[in-house]
Amino acid sequence: MSIENLSSNKSFGGWHKQYSHVSNTLNCAMRFAIYLPPQASTGAKVPVLYWLSGLTCSDENFMQKAGAQRLAAELGIAIVAPDTSPRGEGVADDEGYDLGQGAGFYVNATQAPWNRHYQMYDYVVNELPELIESMFPVSDKRAIAGHSMGGHGALTIALRNPERYQSVSAFSPINNPVNCPWGQKAFTAYLGKDTDTWREYDASLLMRAAKQYVPALVDQGEADNFLAEQLKPEVLEAAASSNNYPLELRSHEGYDHSYYFIASFIEDHLRFHSNYLNA
Repeated sequence: MSIENLSSNKSFGGWHKQYSHVSNTLNCAMRFAIYLPPQASTGAKVPVLYWLSGLTCSDENFMQKAGAQRLAAELGIAIVAPDTSPRGEGVADDEGYDLGQGAGFYVNATQAPWNRHYQMYDYVVNELPELIESMFPVSDKRAIAGHSMGGHGALTIALRNPERYQSVSAFSPINNPVNCPWGQKAFTAYLGKDTDTWREYDASLLMRAAKQYVPALVDQGEADNFLAEQLKPEVLEAAASSNNYPLELRSHEGYDHSYYFIASFIEDHLRFHSNYLNA
């Protein structure tokens, strides 16, 4: 595979780098960021945390705002942040912020015109890890995390692929997209009107039916203005309870949906993942 290095910045003894590559899965050029901790320079292969961002975000938001590099360097964990959707001329888009470019929802679209490019599920599960593991000094020990739409993506991907991930975490995820406006709009466009096809991208439904478990941590702010209508953490919590799923769901008074919330608790998430990645 051919990749182009767009930028490099030393950080806490490691390197934050941004790359572009042509994705065969998405039929367009894609950008991703990677933080390589100092341990990756010693010849050792380090485990990887994949971070999936939310609506309107790119590969840059988490790397610039979350403050994760210091602890990732200490723990010896690489972080990979892909973009949130295909982009570019000829890639389908929508005027709304919650559909189209910047809003891929981590699904494999089946409906035109979206199905030509919007195969984000396959990209995150297969193509991107294959590229990362072939081009960088990382192991095949993986964890996955995300925020909002990306929290939905992280949970559904881990639940559907328990053999591929050691752990999963999310901030303010869309827990029950089949029953919220964001999910219903995106799923109708990308997957069509047959709601049975939506179920494989709903974390609450997947968790209720899971046979294999990936340890999960979810943090939710109580002052999140999307909490009641869009996020529905109580549905995920009920699903976990019904299936004895190893989910720790924490609620935090006063915190909203922003990266101020993520930066406040990202250390907990990295230590959570380290327990499983470095076991």
